[in-house]
Amino acid sequence: MELDTKIVVILRDDLLTWQKLNVTAFLMTGIGGTQNMIGESYIDGDGVAYLPMSQQPIMIYSASGQELKDILRKALTKDVNMTIYTEELFKTYNDEDNRAKVAEYRTDDLNLVGMGMIGKKNHINRLTKGLSLHD
Repeated sequence: MELDTKIVVILRDDLLTWQKLNVTAFLMTGIGGTQNMIGESYIDGDGVAYLPMSQQPIMIYSASGQELKDILRKALTKDVNMTIYTEELFKTYNDEDNRAKVAEYRTDDLNLVGMGMIGKKNHINRLTKGLSLHD
């Protein structure tokens, strides 16, 4: 199946394992909850239904903090939708506080630890060019 959109998550390269997993999960809820990317429910051979998942692959990349800032700046000029996660969100415990913490910082001052993007495949490919897939 050929898709014209691409989904990526980019994680800052110095995060602890639990932070990488946590950030990835939160970023994907932002994309999955607002984009038309979810497929049909899964049903096993016994008729047990499971929640649907993304209809397309999700690539996960690694980047430095500066690379994340550069990608964000460039992404703002492209036809992509983004989710972000900042370092300060590790110290908040609810959505309202999360949004308030992000609002304290100007775009160029965000302390990004991760971002998720969905958009035209060629735009996402340009934005992630040179990044390594997360290992």
